[in-house]
Amino acid sequence: MDAVRLIVASRRALAESGDTPEVMAEAWQAQALAQAIGSRFAVSGPPELRGEALGLTELAGRGCGVLDTPALGVGALRAAQLTELGEAREALLCLGGLLGEVGIALVGIACAADDEGTYWQCMEAIDAADESRDRVLEMLRRLAVRDQKRVVERDAAAG
Repeated sequence: MDAVRLIVASRRALAESGDTPEVMAEAWQAQALAQAIGSRFAVSGPPELRGEALGLTELAGRGCGVLDTPALGVGALRAAQLTELGEAREALLCLGGLLGEVGIALVGIACAADDEGTYWQCMEAIDAADESRDRVLEMLRRLAVRDQKRVVERDAAAG
């Protein structure tokens, strides 16, 4: 399945999650998906994005590591369903939106947490989601620079 479809599915599942374990499981799923997308960009994405993509992979992995790994049934891990990235800009825009929503959902859980363990787990996961989103935004910036450079080169060749 392509990245955008998986991200849309994750956003929907996060929005529909209700209690703390469900939200935290969806946050974990989103970070695992960000890790898989980062890995794919690092290996086969545009060369301008590969360094940032490696950073995204590491940060998203940290985001998974601070959250309890949910018990998922066979085929339920969305990241494992990633088969293609699709259009880079669209995938990154969608992923940035998902990571922002994860952060917001985790803030809600942290504010309502009854125990200190859940609170700190959420705080670490919020930090990881925010840093992952920063990497995604940097990747988008690099794409914009690359595209602008191509336009200038094309105009210079034509002119």
